[in-house]
Parts: sequence; C-alpha cells; structure tokens
Amino acid sequence: MTVQPKHIGIVGCSAEGAALCFRTICSAGAKMLGGHRHPAVSMHTPSFEEYVACLRRDDWSGVATLMVASADKLAAIGAEFLICPDNTIHQALPVVASRTRLPWLHIADVVADEAVRRGFKRLGILGTRWLVDGKVYSEKFDARNLEYLRPTATERNEIDRIIFEELVFGDHIQESTDYIHGVIDRMKADNCDSVVLGCTELPLIINDSNSAIPPLDSTRLLAMAAVNKAISSPAKPRI
Repeated sequence: MTVQPKHIGIVGCSAEGAALCFRTICSAGAKMLGGHRHPAVSMHTPSFEEYVACLRRDDWSGVATLMVASADKLAAIGAEFLICPDNTIHQALPVVASRTRLPWLHIADVVADEAVRRGFKRLGILGTRWLVDGKVYSEKFDARNLEYLRPTATERNEIDRIIFEELVFGDHIQESTDYIHGVIDRMKADNCDSVVLGCTELPLIINDSNSAIPPLDSTRLLAMAAVNKAISSPAKPRI
C-alpha cells in the first residue's frame, strides 16, 4: 500500500510563470520524496489573450469565469486542491472560490506568511498595474501588520509594460532588468527590507544574487507550499 500525495491542480494564466511553477513543483517534490517522484500535477489555461482582454476592460467577472472553467476541468481529471501562479488574477479569487468545489492556496497568503517567518517588516510590491493598484497583497499584509510600499505611477506603468511586452514572451532585456533594479534600490532607500516579486515572471530576472534587498519569489513560494500541502495531507492510499 502506497500513500500518494494529493493531486495539485494549476489554474494557469501566462506561460512563463505557470511553467516555472510547474517545474518547481516537480523538482521540489523529487527532493522531498526521493528519486524522480513528485505529486501528480495537472495544469489548464485558456489562451492568455482571453485573460488580457478581460484585464484591459477591467472585466473581473470575465476573469473569474475563465478561472472557474479551468478549475472545473482540473477537478474533473482528479485534482484535489488548486493554485494559480498568477498574482494579478487573484483579485477575482474570492468570487472564483465561491464557485468552485476544490480548496485553493492563495499566493499572497503564502508570501505574507514567508515575510512574517523571515522577520520582514516593510515590503515593496512589484507587479502589473492591476496587482499593485489592487488589494491582493495589501489585505493580506494588513492582516499581519506588515507595512508595504507600492511603485510610483511612472514605475507602475513601465513595469507593466516590461511584463506584458517582454517577460510573458520570455524576453529578458538588460535595460528593463536594470530599470527594475532601480525601483528596488529606491524601495530600499525608503526603508523596505524585502521586495515581493508579485508577477510570476519577475523571478526569471530578479533573484537573491542581484536584488538590493531580499526578494520574495511568489512563484516558487506558491509551488513549495503546494508540494508541502500535497505531502502533508496525502490522498487516499492506493492498494
């Protein structure tokens, strides 16, 4: 009789971040379980353009509908809980969670818990303009008495451009990376002791070795939390 980890369902959005999350689940699972073993993991995503079109017209009901459709497909093929490696569309998660039967891990809860664990007090938030303008992180940080700093309006617009015109396509342009480093430097000067990589593509260019303050990698933190959940509350044994 073998106790199997729970089946992880990934509600994907943009390809680069979702792929990094998937790879992290598989590699972390093997390290924790031994050999080449990792939890069963399935992912579904519609065309990214469908999400982008909803975002451009601030159609969060449309975002929720896309997420629910993916969640239902994943439940139908055996997923036992869900994650979404996209910070921005978490804004729709309260509606989505009420319309889906499987439990979710919330990416901002995972990041906020890690910030508390590591003793950070004031965090910069990087991501799309929808993410930094919204409450995905501020609500979770407020609940834990964490201070936070958002980019300026000019910084938000440029980081949003870098994400949607470069990073989601896997294009890593040094000038753009340098710009984001400059924003992090400013946040450090404004007494931030950590920075949230609140776009799942940002960890592809920002990491511990090149950031002026410790980054909280939302993509990998979510993936690791999913692996831990899958292993700590396993599925029914197979005989």
